[in-house]
Amino acid sequence: MYGLLVILGVVTLVFFLFNILPGDPARMMLGQRADAESIEIINRDLGRDRPMGVQFLNYLNDLMPLSLHNNSDEHDYFYLDDAKYAPYKQIVRAGSTSLILKKPYLRRSYQSKRKVSDILASAFPQTAILALTAMAFALIVGLILGILSAQFVGSWFDKAALFLSTLGMSLPSFFAAILVAWLFAYVLADVTHLNMFGNLYTVDDYGTGEYLDLKNLILPALTLGIRPLATLTTLTKNSMLETLSQDYIRTARAKGMSFRRVVMKHALRNALNPVVTSVSGWLASLLAGAVFVEYVFDWKGMGVVIVDGLEKYDFPVVMGTILFICILLVLINIITDIVYALLDPRIRLQ
Repeated sequence: MYGLLVILGVVTLVFFLFNILPGDPARMMLGQRADAESIEIINRDLGRDRPMGVQFLNYLNDLMPLSLHNNSDEHDYFYLDDAKYAPYKQIVRAGSTSLILKKPYLRRSYQSKRKVSDILASAFPQTAILALTAMAFALIVGLILGILSAQFVGSWFDKAALFLSTLGMSLPSFFAAILVAWLFAYVLADVTHLNMFGNLYTVDDYGTGEYLDLKNLILPALTLGIRPLATLTTLTKNSMLETLSQDYIRTARAKGMSFRRVVMKHALRNALNPVVTSVSGWLASLLAGAVFVEYVFDWKGMGVVIVDGLEKYDFPVVMGTILFICILLVLINIITDIVYALLDPRIRLQ
């Protein structure tokens, strides 16, 4: 229920924010052919000629799985405008109004006329692969560096890891993306053989179709994983040091258990709770904040979709993408709570 309230708040904020921004989507769609009559027709077709409150209720009606439809209005701006493209089920009919069961409808792009859900379906897998790869890289390397730093605290290795962590947390994403692209895909291109720009699938030069090109994933994933790597390294080290100072750890060591076994069997599991919190937060941030990295490396994900939508005043695309990211964030938080209970039996879900 808390997640649903969060989503409702985001929907309300995003709708009113993008509907009070300067700029006319109808004028952007018509370009040089724009005149007052054509603009009025486009706005009426988009439902933008109605009062703001009515537009908001219509938008909520489109998003809800259970929604109302005016059967007598041919220009009803509800979901059934697209009934021929998507199935629905009529539950109750009372006069000219029907209660229907349907998929949430994010409307259509002002520019391409494609359904926003179709645009997200093609862009999200690219962003998800990039974010999950970056997070896996940051988690694996961060845990290793954090455990070693805790084991050799005060050594040159610990100081070097602390320096790199501070540097990684200080680098803005757009600067890190430009720096990594320039260094590994331009200066060291003859050694790395990596491309500065590219997508997960590359068109074959001989016209035989697309093929999977995983090397294009290396640089954007490395860039996107720098900041969470720095955070996870420091967090793992501090959590391990706190856990290793507990009485049960000293008891295990006093019984002759090796340090490696103590770390892997007892300390690491109990030190993972703050790491899980950080991973869940960072994963949501990577899904939402890969805009600059995707733009620099021309990675065709949700970041590029958001930038293009803002440039073209394509509000349904931007609003749908933000709402989709919000839902992902809520789901990730719920999964995090479940993982907490699995890692720590003392936690009880109420």
